[in-house]
Amino acid sequence: MYGDDYPIVRITNYWDDVRAGGFGEAKIYVVQTAADVIQRCMLMCTDPGDLVLDPTCGSGTTATVAEQWGRRWITIDTSRVALALARARIMGARYPFYLLADSREGQLKEAEVTRTAPSAQPVQGNIRHGFVYERVPHITLRSIANNAEIDVIWEQWQTKLEPLRERLNATLKKAWQEWEIPREADAQWPNEAKQLHAEWWQARLARQQEIDKSISAKAEFEYLYDKPHDDKKKVRVAGPFTVESLSPHRMLGVDENDELIDGVRENPAEYSARQSFPQMVLENLKTAGVQQAHKEDRISFITLVPWPGGLVCAEGRYLEGEVEKRAAIFIGPEFGTVQRADLVAAAREAGEAGFDALIACAFNYEAHATEFSKLGRIPVLKARMNADLHMAEDLKNTGKGNLFVIFGEPDITLLPEADGRVRVKVNGVDVFKPQTGEVVSDGADGIACWFIDTDYNEESFFVRHAYFLGANDPYSALKTTLKSEVNAEAWETLNSDTSRAFDKPKSGRIAVKVINHLGDEVMKVFRVS
Repeated sequence: MYGDDYPIVRITNYWDDVRAGGFGEAKIYVVQTAADVIQRCMLMCTDPGDLVLDPTCGSGTTATVAEQWGRRWITIDTSRVALALARARIMGARYPFYLLADSREGQLKEAEVTRTAPSAQPVQGNIRHGFVYERVPHITLRSIANNAEIDVIWEQWQTKLEPLRERLNATLKKAWQEWEIPREADAQWPNEAKQLHAEWWQARLARQQEIDKSISAKAEFEYLYDKPHDDKKKVRVAGPFTVESLSPHRMLGVDENDELIDGVRENPAEYSARQSFPQMVLENLKTAGVQQAHKEDRISFITLVPWPGGLVCAEGRYLEGEVEKRAAIFIGPEFGTVQRADLVAAAREAGEAGFDALIACAFNYEAHATEFSKLGRIPVLKARMNADLHMAEDLKNTGKGNLFVIFGEPDITLLPEADGRVRVKVNGVDVFKPQTGEVVSDGADGIACWFIDTDYNEESFFVRHAYFLGANDPYSALKTTLKSEVNAEAWETLNSDTSRAFDKPKSGRIAVKVINHLGDEVMKVFRVS
């Protein structure tokens, strides 16, 4: 057996080929694991379409590798720095486009590799069927002896080789059998004999190459799961994903009587004294004000003082034209998500106390909170706090940053189709301006991109349609980022304020998420009957 008859070495438990060296990938995080190690573990333990959980995100190596190899992923970290690095790494990466086994291109490639007729099975593009992998043949004498295709190839080539051999023998007055023909032509031969000799050997080698391919295709083989075939003409980027935030749990100790030690319950006064997050938010809010969609639209407070309420923690005064108004300030949790019920309760409290508006400040809002914009006469402004407020001790409080941004509700129109389907047209974003007391609509130019979940399940937003707007030529930016050409016709379907037609949702709801050029986003749920 030749060395290339089975040119693989099985991996043992000593992985000396994944050691970090001076020429390895550049680290962007202090405890970054080599991608080769994660890749090997993932390929050994999972299949395409499986779910990978990494409780220690770091720089996002596991998520990046999972994205490349078609695995779904969830990753977790307590550091916003780590999450920011991971998000930028995943969004900025370009991945090879592996051929799916459950695709027409994959069926054709599989037929080419195995030397069989292409499958006629219908395809769905299901990644769980895996990719089309390279394979290594395990050639044995038995596989050669049982390969009937060799005889067919031999007979086909004999019809070309035999006439050449007979003409060569006639020219040189020889009686050579096939195995007796010399490899090199004699310098004394006539030119006709040299030409016949070259043609015969060219055909002889081509026959052997075809036989070798047949032997490799018909032999037993090993799949190389780390070497799927890819389409060199396509480049792939990360699929849609979201960054969620949940309230952290508290670790409680146990005393000598196996009773829980709850420091918050035992000494609330001391705990409250240490809890400076609301005070820090109010200090920055007083200086920075609240930024709306446009830079010139800023809510500046004349005064901002604490308020002894249940959910309302401060009173802010601002000018609406020439009239001074009072705004109740509600601050969401430092590491949590504001629920719709929280806003309803805070707005009710603001109304009972005679405030003119409620300004809610939070890092994250749950989906149904976006449906709530007014309670009676009290308008509710939802300001999204910048993640920089998490590093308040190091933040320079200049008042120039967009620390608190109000981004209004998307203004959309549902367009019914004759076939019963529906389209969505985004007209802009409705923004409440406390300076004038009006609700104005910002046009589509203020939107960087917008997404549709065409069958919203009230739990998570799934991007089923994506569209990109804006006046900064996003087409050129996309080509530069991908370092490749983008199909202009395909881009036209994405660069639009009107969606493609889709079936009415089974759940009766769709969700539209809009993101402006500052990176702020808002989502609203719409009923579709």
